Amino acid sequence: MLKLIAFLFPALRGPALRLMVLATAIALTGCAGLPPRTPEPPTLAIAASPATELGRAAVSLNSPPDGLTSMRPLIEASFALDARLELMRRAKSSLDIQTYQLGNDKTGRLLLREMRNAARRGVRVRLLLDDFYTAGMDRLLLGLAAEPNAEIRLFNPFVNARDHSSGRWLEFFSDFRRLNHRMHNKLFVADGAMAIAGGRNLADEYFLRSESANFIDFEVLLAGPVVPESAAIFDTYWNSDVVYPLQRVASTSRTPQQLKADFEEATSPAHAPPPDPLAATDLLGDPPLAAQLANIDEAKWMRAEAHASADSPNKALGVMAHPTESLAQRFHEMLATAQSNVVVISPYFIPGDEGMERIRMGRDHGVNITVITNSLADSDEPLVNINYNRYRVDMLKLGVNLYEVSTQQLRRSGQFRDLLKKARGRLHAKLALVDRQWVLLGSMNLDPRSARLNTEFGVRVRSFDLTQALLFAYQLDDIEGVYRVTLKPDGQNVQWVGTGDVDNEVLDSEPDSSMLTRLQLLLFSWFVPTDQL
Repeated sequence: MLKLIAFLFPALRGPALRLMVLATAIALTGCAGLPPRTPEPPTLAIAASPATELGRAAVSLNSPPDGLTSMRPLIEASFALDARLELMRRAKSSLDIQTYQLGNDKTGRLLLREMRNAARRGVRVRLLLDDFYTAGMDRLLLGLAAEPNAEIRLFNPFVNARDHSSGRWLEFFSDFRRLNHRMHNKLFVADGAMAIAGGRNLADEYFLRSESANFIDFEVLLAGPVVPESAAIFDTYWNSDVVYPLQRVASTSRTPQQLKADFEEATSPAHAPPPDPLAATDLLGDPPLAAQLANIDEAKWMRAEAHASADSPNKALGVMAHPTESLAQRFHEMLATAQSNVVVISPYFIPGDEGMERIRMGRDHGVNITVITNSLADSDEPLVNINYNRYRVDMLKLGVNLYEVSTQQLRRSGQFRDLLKKARGRLHAKLALVDRQWVLLGSMNLDPRSARLNTEFGVRVRSFDLTQALLFAYQLDDIEGVYRVTLKPDGQNVQWVGTGDVDNEVLDSEPDSSMLTRLQLLLFSWFVPTDQL
């Protein structure tokens, strides 16, 4: 234990290190467990109604009803944030919001304030958070929960040391088997009429508002039959045995009035400034949502067959669903139907032996396979990158087209140069395009954690139009802003070929990463099994 703690906390020396070891030992033996559950009647989504503006808009977009769903791609982060704000401000009956991470930053606080405002208008607000990133946020969240129409629940919560992330790590190791399962789902439903699904968490870096590092991501705005499907999935989580009301695990000595006052200050414009004004249209030529809702009969949304699915929340109990109920299994089965072309975009990509076999079978049938993921230098989860590296040579030998996103390369692309400014650019979108007619999107990465540990949510769409929009937006037919990974002449090692400039430099080592970084990550990876990443 001493060596592990010393490795995890290299700044600790002498007495401080011994104190950490003692605290860890106490945490391993003396932490309080989860509170007993109190049986409560389930609460369910409020169905869409033509009595609400969003309900009427959904009817207009899907008239005449034909079983298809209307959708609008949210490729640009600024338009994705604006869509949320518009839906929250126009909601009349309900907001159901589920996310892995809600930032204690200007974006997270702005969205919390809009939830509070909606609750005060009489909108029922249900906020379901995974508890991994809520350290130090209890007072802020309790301020929202003090509103009569707002309720917050936590998925698989931490019980001890809720104010500090360092204390949470101690609890994490003391109850690793339980706490290693997280809810990675992202879903936003307004008035039961419109939904947003995709990969974005609710924090600055997912909306290009961070000064240090931002994520390139993708979501879709939905109206139609897939929305009640998604809302029913939300209900399954909201009423599950692994979800606890915030007040059951977060205590405070402050009165509801004091909590509301604290919330008012914390979410004021000084701490939650509004986003910059939008451009007249997005990358695809669509105006902001407000303009579309103002002229809904003329709005040109895509129409397609779409279905939502998710893992069971009981996955957090270590209860693996039947393979046909696993989102990862359904995802792989969809990829296996490909006849000609598969494009996979995943920030964290570890195919594993099963995935490699599926790739091999696809290549044997002549399917062109392209994989786009993060480079080591630009991954926010470099341990995942180490395990992905083990499969690169074999994938290239099978003829897979392999690309890695790089900040330095992205800045050579006109599309991203101005957006990123001085911040790093990282891939976070989770997408698969099959035969240019199917799109699989949502929260799931192609790695063991998504398959075995985290719960995930996804939407399957059959749409040539959506596929073409994604090919255009991400330049997938002529990829720039990435490194193309190829085999060296020896056929046993890889090299990186730059894109987006006339030089197309060739590198023989991991782009933009130091030898020290690679060595540290390799050593650390010995402590964590691949299937726990």
